[in-house]
Amino acid sequence: MTEDSVPSGDLSGGTECVLFDLDGTLADTAPDLVDALNAVLIGAGRQPVTLEHGRWWVAGGSVRLIQKGFNLSLKQASTSPLRQQLLDYYEEHLCEKTRLFLGIEKLLSEFDRQMMPWGIVTNKPARFTEPLVKALGLHDRAASIVSGDTLSRSKPDPLPLLHACDESGVAANRTVYVGDDLRDIVAGKASGMATAAVTWGYGHPSQIPNWEADWVICQPWDILERLRLNQGAPNN
Repeated sequence: MTEDSVPSGDLSGGTECVLFDLDGTLADTAPDLVDALNAVLIGAGRQPVTLEHGRWWVAGGSVRLIQKGFNLSLKQASTSPLRQQLLDYYEEHLCEKTRLFLGIEKLLSEFDRQMMPWGIVTNKPARFTEPLVKALGLHDRAASIVSGDTLSRSKPDPLPLLHACDESGVAANRTVYVGDDLRDIVAGKASGMATAAVTWGYGHPSQIPNWEADWVICQPWDILERLRLNQGAPNN
């Protein structure tokens, strides 16, 4: 094993950057996205869905929300004017209920304290990513922010992750990618990064072991434990 190689599941002493997915990993965006879906449903004379039910559709973005909410095919949902209605409503109510998941701010603050660069790679279009990340207070702290339309390809293609590494000035084989969806793990592996799948997002817990991520993470502080960067458990 060379000095620059990444041992699967153990990056102690070898990690120089951590990249995160946004929706379902750093931030719980489901409340605002399901509200947007419900606004469209109600406008069409249909019953709204509960947050507990609709949150499992968020990983598929606006297309999945419209598909499931209106019982359409993926093709129908992707071209439906209902999708644009959802996006317009969401843009106007972008961060009303969205919050960072419990423990994320403590984790990122510890990275900042230890001068460990971290970034965001999401499939969310920049028109939503930029204002949301600013509203959450992350914009000026992230070493890189890559949206779904920043480049010609998005996850599960590895290109956005490699671009984030370039912007962060860290090699992919010294980077960990953290996400809550199979596409995140596929993209991370294809880029040569170690991967961590989180259990608090929008991926069904029963499916996560099948993704074959290097780690399965149950709470944010566990990332520091895995990286051997832990300076003591958080107070809350």
